[in-house]
Amino acid sequence: MNPIQVVVAHVLVVDDEPAIRELFAEILMDEGYPATCAADGREALSYLAQATALPCLILLDLNMPVMSGWDFRLAQLADPRMASVPVVAVSAGATVVQQAKIINATGYLAKPVEYVDLVTTVARYCQH
Repeated sequence: MNPIQVVVAHVLVVDDEPAIRELFAEILMDEGYPATCAADGREALSYLAQATALPCLILLDLNMPVMSGWDFRLAQLADPRMASVPVVAVSAGATVVQQAKIINATGYLAKPVEYVDLVTTVARYCQH
């Protein structure tokens, strides 16, 4: 008999700014949402390729070195295993709404992100 694997919903935070990654992860963990962090799109793709359980949500910064959120999203959508994971675009740009539409994100958060907006957005996609 196989043991039952309980998968706890977790969030993947992708941002090149360590302070933002750590703050988002800390807030989410305090609210009961485990979080995994990646410093850029390439690191996020590597994590997703190896993950046994996909996250319930990806919080994605769009402007990052190495691999941008734009390039990450193209690669994510091209992979059938990862394509269904919802993405919320996170950007400081004034055009974050338009940017989110262009990458076909399910939502957006404008930096600086308010605590309540972050938690409410994650709660929309993840149950704990």
